[in-house]
Amino acid sequence: MRFPLPLTLKIASHIIGHRLRGSAKFAMVLQLEPLHTCNLTCTGCGRIREYSTSLKDMMPVEDCLEAADECNAPMVSICGGEPLIYPEIESLVTGLRAQGRIIYICTNGIFMRRKMRDYLASVYDECWEPKLRTLLHQSLIDEKDLAFIRKGKSSRGDVIAPSSWLYWNVHVDGLEYTHDLIVEREGVFRECVAAIRMAKIIGYQVATNTTVYRESEVEEIENMFAYLSSLDVDGHTISPGYDYDAAKQDMMKRLGKRPEDFFLTREMTREKFADIERWGRQFTIFGTPVYQEFLAGKRELTCSAWAIPTRNIRGWKAPCYLMTDGHYDGYQEMLEKVDWDRYGVVDGVARDPRCENCMVHCGYDPSGALGVDAQFGDTWKNIRYNFGPRPPRSLVGERVNAFNGISAGKSHLACSRADQTHSVNQGCSEKSGVPMAETAASSEAC
Repeated sequence: MRFPLPLTLKIASHIIGHRLRGSAKFAMVLQLEPLHTCNLTCTGCGRIREYSTSLKDMMPVEDCLEAADECNAPMVSICGGEPLIYPEIESLVTGLRAQGRIIYICTNGIFMRRKMRDYLASVYDECWEPKLRTLLHQSLIDEKDLAFIRKGKSSRGDVIAPSSWLYWNVHVDGLEYTHDLIVEREGVFRECVAAIRMAKIIGYQVATNTTVYRESEVEEIENMFAYLSSLDVDGHTISPGYDYDAAKQDMMKRLGKRPEDFFLTREMTREKFADIERWGRQFTIFGTPVYQEFLAGKRELTCSAWAIPTRNIRGWKAPCYLMTDGHYDGYQEMLEKVDWDRYGVVDGVARDPRCENCMVHCGYDPSGALGVDAQFGDTWKNIRYNFGPRPPRSLVGERVNAFNGISAGKSHLACSRADQTHSVNQGCSEKSGVPMAETAASSEAC
């Protein structure tokens, strides 16, 4: 199976229960943002600019747990900002697990190894020594880490422990060069890979989330999936980069770039995702085949943003994760007061001009799961996809040149693709793919 059976049954029973009760709209996944503070300034992300006046604010754990209980979504995606900056992340995870939620911790990966080290210290005994030696041999921990772990349980209290109900959901937007350009910091991809490898050795479930932009190359996306498969990553979500207002404003004001040079139009999305169904057969891509058909341009879907609501420091964000027309005190209040028929694209016509290019996962994948715009055979198609055999580990991925360049001094892809090609043609070191001297020179040119 692509998704563990108990988790699949929980989601299925949630949908069936609401259908039997006649619920018109209900939550499938809660996007929970306990803070908007982040240690990266990713190109294409407008969160820091949109919430610039409240970056130091945080939701109390009690409010977070109350939000999960209020909308009662079977799955909670803890995002932000960077959720591992949240001082009470361990208590939040413990509380959500006590509620029986499926938990995704959506992280850029920078602090993952630190959190896993805390877990190892909390459970240490001699039976862990073989795995600790493996981690040390692969440079995933150092001697200082080893001493900390062997010292044993600290007084920190809760830790983030492996569970079949929890996933690290690591942001990966391409291979090294592309990813580091998008997150605007050199070395992040290497840290992501190290964190993923460490997590799999210890026994965590790991997923990745990827956003595809105009400059993203289809071949690289496929190579990225193959490489991640070779690392035994458990699954992936993927979505097109959409030019929502906050992201456009950030790109223009902070980077001085034109949004249309970076984000995808609806037609471009269909071109980029033309092979998404084949990728779904080759790799463990989470979601529905119905949504994949939509991305490939084979059918239309109606937006179901109400099924993946966002709760953050200001309240329930409406109408969706990316667009903001207000914040509400309660989930039911939001469901009742928002005029959902004002949003989305129907029969090729955008009800709201801001929705014109949106085909993102959080708006349309639940439509495939809930049977919105259902066609004959969709239910069986979804069952066969999710209950079918998991795609095998990619052997091709072991040969992918994942560490293919240094992005220091660059802001994002649009200014740098030609420089990468020039540098590669001039000869690259095996480790980085681009000599540092050439990178510095091309940075000045940009």
